[in-house]
This record gives sequence, structure tokens and C-alpha cells, in this order.
Amino acid sequence: MKNYVILRREAARPVSTRDIGTELFRAGNGVPTLSVERVPDHAVAELIADPQVQLATPTMPTRLIQPLSSEIADPAANWGISAVKADQSRYTGAGVILAILDTGIDRTHPAFAGVDLVEKDFSGHGDGDRQGHGTHCAGTIFGRDVEGRRIGVARGIQRALIGKVLGDDGSGQSEMVFEALNWAMREKADIISMSLGFDFPGMVVRLTSDGWPVDLATSTALEAYRGNLRMFDAIMGVLKAQSAFGVSPLVIAAAGNESRRDMNHEYRIAASLPAAADDVISVAAIGRTGENYAVANFSNSLALVAAPGVDITSAWPGGGLHSISGTSMACPHVAGIAALWWESLRSSGNKPNAKNVTARLLANARKNVFAEDVDEADVGQGIVTAP
Repeated sequence: MKNYVILRREAARPVSTRDIGTELFRAGNGVPTLSVERVPDHAVAELIADPQVQLATPTMPTRLIQPLSSEIADPAANWGISAVKADQSRYTGAGVILAILDTGIDRTHPAFAGVDLVEKDFSGHGDGDRQGHGTHCAGTIFGRDVEGRRIGVARGIQRALIGKVLGDDGSGQSEMVFEALNWAMREKADIISMSLGFDFPGMVVRLTSDGWPVDLATSTALEAYRGNLRMFDAIMGVLKAQSAFGVSPLVIAAAGNESRRDMNHEYRIAASLPAAADDVISVAAIGRTGENYAVANFSNSLALVAAPGVDITSAWPGGGLHSISGTSMACPHVAGIAALWWESLRSSGNKPNAKNVTARLLANARKNVFAEDVDEADVGQGIVTAP
């Protein structure tokens, strides 16, 4: 018996015009609804044959994109702020609702003073961040200054949704991510940031350690990965379909840290789930090399945009600051810049949405800060830039 994530299409029924976007998603009205169920092996075929079941897939493990230790112990400031030109922007992300799906948050940290933090635990480990990863990412997006140091890109964000989808050990299951995406949409998130990955290698290791033959374990993990990719694409389709009702968040995800360019320039791993899903803004990490920037050795390829991800200083549980590296650190820079563009569009009389904010991110990304021989597969459209 396995856990399956199931997307069902419910029968349409009337909804009120008040708050119609949220009501549609909660009540059904022809919109697929998500559930997680224990399904015996003999019942899988019957489940898939059910005409109301749009998609069903076994769950698979997830994990945080493990950051790397920083080479500097106590930097004066987060260099990423100036690299994305957030320090030159008059926008702050005011009025934007940001969701972070990660390891939780240390809500008592002074970087989050005055922010309305809405926490929801999907991991079973309880609210709060005893790992550090989620607090660091949140600090980069909307953290207030700490001891005179700026760490946050969009310091005007007043409301943030904190979905804890990874436990205190940094691991989780894919259904936690799917349920949190639905929750973030119901709570009307404008932007969703995810610095996590679907753990295909870890699933193979777990199955083989349970005595499965390698070929069977690999085949089973591949089936789960393929099904979860389809599920993620289907859920992104649901989010996209809600744009007519003003509830269509922009989803941003880290590309991953599995590449090893320091060993061999061609040792580049492609971005994986959720960064590889349709309509997700995938983010590569860059660092500083003299006057220019360069892709980080660990950063996965085939990302859409790039952002600072090496020696990034941000909030850490317990009230202090900590410096680490990874595409996990690049992703929140892009989320913060997206919030600035969201506010910019709104202030100019336009209605911001995932589509037009994405267009601004891509149109204003810069490549002139890289060496001439930079590979687009490594940095995508370039480093994101604030309005």
C-alpha cells in the first residue's frame, strides 16, 4: 500500500461572486481538487480508471537544496542586494503577499519584526524553523535590517505565508508541497518561493536499502518522478486557470546544487523538479569574480534566470546572521525582485499577474555583467534586475 496524490475533477456547482477566485478553488466548480490517500496495490488500476480522477501518482521524497558553507565568516553586507540593484529601486514590495515553502521560519528574529507571518505546518514537525534554511530564505526576500545591515530585497512586504513542507531534518514528501501550493493559492499569495528538490536519487537509495534490486528501485523511482512531474504541471495549470479571477501566483524555484564545474566544466546537471515544471521560474546561482559575475560551480543548468547565490548573508534562527551559498540563496533574490516588479506594475495602474511580472523579469535581466563567453544554459536570460 502506497500514498498517492490524486487530482479529481468535481462536479460544477454555483458559487457566489464574492471572493470568487478562492471560492472556486475551495468548492470545486469543475476545478480539480487535491487529496492524498493510501491505496492498496490491487486498487491502483481501478483508481486510475475512475473518470473523475484526472491524475494519480505515488508520492516521492523531497529535500531542501542543501546549501554550501560560505568562504567568508562575517561580511559587511549582502552583496546580492546591490547586484540585483534593489538598493537603487524606489519599490519595496509593499502590498505583495509572498509565500515561502521551506523548513519554516524563526518568527522571533528581529529581521521579521512587524511582518504578519501566517505559518502552516505540512511536515508534521510543528511550526518554527529548527533547520535554518527557511529563515535564511525569508530574510533574503523581505528581512528588515539587522544591526544596521541590509539583508532583504523587498523590505516593504507586510504579509508572508510560511508553509513548512520540509521537516527539521530537511526532508519531506511531495504531497506536502502539493498541499502547500493549494494552501498558498487559497490564501491569495502573489508569489511562491521554493528552494527544494524532488529527491529521485534519495528514493532509489531508500528502496535499495530496503532490499530492492537496483533496476527495480530505479524504475519505481522514475515512475514516481514522472508522475510527480505531471502532477506538478497539472497543478500549475490549475493555478494558471485561476488568473481570470485574480488568483494566479508566480512560482519561483531553485535549480539545484548538483553540478560540479570545478571538477569538469561539462559536469553540469540540469534543473530538476520543481524548477523543471511548466511555468515555474527556475533560478541559477552566480558569484563574484573580480568586476564580473560568473555562474557558481555547483549551480544546475537550464535555469531561466540567475541571481546571487554565493556567500549570501541573511537571517538565522536565534536572532543572528549567517552566510551560506546555493541556488537556494539565489531563488529568494528573484522572489524579492518579483515582488518589486509586482508593486511597480500595480503603482502604474496595471494589474500584476504571473505572466506580466515574468515578462518584466525576463526583459530586464542583464547579461553584460558576465564574461563574453558565458553559456546561456548556465545563466538563462541573465541576472534579475529591480525596477
